[in-house]
Amino acid sequence: MNISPRTNGITAGRLTEDELAQNFSDLHPPLEKHEAHVAADRCYFCHDAPCMTACPTSIDIPLFIRQIATGTPEAAAKTIFDQNILGGMCARVCPTETLCEEVCVREIAEGKPVEIGRLQRYATDRLMAQNTHPFERAAPTGKRIAVVGAGPAGLSCAHRLAMKGHEVVILDARPKPGGLNEYGIASYKSTENFAQAEIDWLLRIGGITIEPGTALGRDVTLEALSSRFDAVFIGMGLNGVNALSTPGEGLANARDAVDFIADLRQAEDLQSLPVGRNVVVIGGGMTAIDAAVQSRLLGAETVTVAYRRGQDRMAASVYEQQLATASGVRILANAQPVALHGNDALEAVEFEYTRDVDGRLTGTGETIRIPADQCLRAIGQTLAGAPGTLDLSGGKIAVTGAGRTSLPGVWAGGDCATGGDDLTVTAVAEGRDAAEDIHTTLMGEG
Repeated sequence: MNISPRTNGITAGRLTEDELAQNFSDLHPPLEKHEAHVAADRCYFCHDAPCMTACPTSIDIPLFIRQIATGTPEAAAKTIFDQNILGGMCARVCPTETLCEEVCVREIAEGKPVEIGRLQRYATDRLMAQNTHPFERAAPTGKRIAVVGAGPAGLSCAHRLAMKGHEVVILDARPKPGGLNEYGIASYKSTENFAQAEIDWLLRIGGITIEPGTALGRDVTLEALSSRFDAVFIGMGLNGVNALSTPGEGLANARDAVDFIADLRQAEDLQSLPVGRNVVVIGGGMTAIDAAVQSRLLGAETVTVAYRRGQDRMAASVYEQQLATASGVRILANAQPVALHGNDALEAVEFEYTRDVDGRLTGTGETIRIPADQCLRAIGQTLAGAPGTLDLSGGKIAVTGAGRTSLPGVWAGGDCATGGDDLTVTAVAEGRDAAEDIHTTLMGEG
């Protein structure tokens, strides 16, 4: 049977190996040395740099760009890693178009910002390629800290604690560390197994042990951790998913987008990964866009992203929306799902058009059915498995200050905790800041 994008149903092998390799190559290829110097020369090196204020980790962006411009990219990388130990991944996945680059003086004056993200990657890649680690551990403190979750928040927290001389044990429910960096980011944004390479490099600080396949609540309790360790940091992410709660949601070939992306990230052979001919993705955030674009790149003939509000209300940035449409994805705004149709397997998704009336979403009564043999749900994730002894707020772990929870000796950060945006860079900042607070508390300095 000749498989192609026009083959009905869900099937693997819609594209050739060469086509898939091209589709899933680096979204933003790394800068060459000359390109980096040209890009760095565009920076005004502002004294009160708005880009630095916009960065959740407060990297000294003018300084590291100046260091690149003067031919010392390794020093630039050290400047980055001082604030963001996962600066290599953040250079690849940060929505710089809505953070540092959006407020760049060049962007405001000329409509083209300094390429801060690509310059950050240039510097961090150069240092990491040397197989050296820019930090050394302080003298041992004799303190032991448990970190729940090996995602960006947990890794950032663990590294900062280890650097200060503490012993850290990271517990993670999955078989591989990395959290969303490993399982939840589009493959064309993080190629060549970079997430694991970055973790291997981070662990060179020493003093950190990772115990995979260990879930809080299932394999260990918070009470047990608190009794065994001097402090606990929870960075378990959002491990549950919201349900559509519509008729037909249980039909075959309707699944969560996060699982689809995780399968793709872990696939050794992309030709073996099945995808539908007509794919419908429900949601308006980054997960929806990543799932939709990758469906197209795998060979789906038609892919539609449906969002219940106006397109300007989508959580995905304008850049990401444009990336999707450039990849052949259709964005259908003001459409909420009302039913999934099919006999055993999915055949179509029915939507009702919506409008905003005095700030409230209201159905118009007009409906549309979109043919679909695969539906991917990306309507938000929830916190599941948090210990009942912790106070929650808005469905997340309530924190104050630098991640202090309602329980003494327990901190939290990242997506599972109240705080900033659900971004890798924000999680890194929260993990770092919690580590500083933990250290100050344990050493009696605060």
